[in-house]
Amino acid sequence: MITNLSCEILCRYLNDTDKCQIIRISNIPYWFFERTVFPGNVVMFKAFSNALLEVHTGVFSSSILSDVIPCDRLRN
Repeated sequence: MITNLSCEILCRYLNDTDKCQIIRISNIPYWFFERTVFPGNVVMFKAFSNALLEVHTGVFSSSILSDVIPCDRLRN
């Protein structure tokens, strides 16, 4: 699947929990995006409109996939 670069959008994600989260995009071939987001922090990033943002919430020494959000819903 070839993704058109003109479909990039500016996204905003807020960690409104009291736990650290790891966010990542994994459904776009040859694309890598992963960030740690501390409680109360906001992350701004560019992504393709068809990307899916996985939200992993830290629990002790592991993490749980707690949400998958289409990036077009995070458009800023």
